[in-house]
Amino acid sequence: MALIETASTISPYWLPNGHFQSIYPALFRKVRGVDYQRERIVTPDEDFLDLDWSYANNPESRKLVILSHGLEGNSTRQYILGMVRLLNQHGFDCLAWNFRGCGGEMNKTARFYHSGATEDLDIVIQNALSRHYESIHLLGFSLGGNLTLKYLGESGGNLNSKIRNALVFSVPMDLRACSLSIIQPENKVYMHRFLNTLKPKVNAKAAFFPDRINIHDQKHVRTLYDFDHIFTAPLHGFNGADHYYEQCSSKFFIHDIAVPTLIINAKNDPIVPYESLPLEELKAHAKVCLVATPDGGHCGFRPTIVKNGAYWSEERALEFLSS
Repeated sequence: MALIETASTISPYWLPNGHFQSIYPALFRKVRGVDYQRERIVTPDEDFLDLDWSYANNPESRKLVILSHGLEGNSTRQYILGMVRLLNQHGFDCLAWNFRGCGGEMNKTARFYHSGATEDLDIVIQNALSRHYESIHLLGFSLGGNLTLKYLGESGGNLNSKIRNALVFSVPMDLRACSLSIIQPENKVYMHRFLNTLKPKVNAKAAFFPDRINIHDQKHVRTLYDFDHIFTAPLHGFNGADHYYEQCSSKFFIHDIAVPTLIINAKNDPIVPYESLPLEELKAHAKVCLVATPDGGHCGFRPTIVKNGAYWSEERALEFLSS
């Protein structure tokens, strides 16, 4: 489709860079008016996934959006809630699913979730396909965006015809590049925030699966790369962090995407370096379009003027999904 590099800025002057634009919404935005109904489904390996449904004002809605959150997120993150609220108001039912161990209760198996666990996304999609919906749309943020793109690429032309299109924001399409970027001094605040929630999960798991997880390995974890190399990779069958990144980075799967797909990344995203995106391949892709904004941060996109509580990213999503 195209690579579109926009010139118009999004953010207010008092959020002067990608760090402020990423952190402010995460800390200070409050989204009200979303009423979830939780469904728990059992996975083939006897684990579970928690699905949070929020229904449109129109009780006859036949359109569903499946939302996938980011690393150490869940269905209650402000970027999910804001999106769900606006889409509900315009006739879309929404299904925000929680990755394993992210829904408020630790999952049952030794494995967690990871950036390429498309088998879990497929379970969620198959559940949705069994319902009455005429059209299904996929929407992902950050890690959930990578997961969505990888799923679309793996499915290729075999994707169910009810899945009409997909939209993703702030996507780490090159996992290794992003893992190394987050180690940089100016980005360590994000890395430590992730590690502060990941490490306790490992401790909890080690108590139940001491043969799979050596809690003493925690002392070797200083970075997110270390965590992925020591815990994420071996727990999910990869031979170290680099193998995990190579097998799960969505940039290696996008050439087979067969439905209209929009990627929106900010050039000043502190977590996803713009140069890590597969720009040349995206330029020539028949189905995938990348819109690169000059600002917006990572999963931020707060506009200068907030109309009816909606962020810029949410307005763009509504526009794309309604077209």
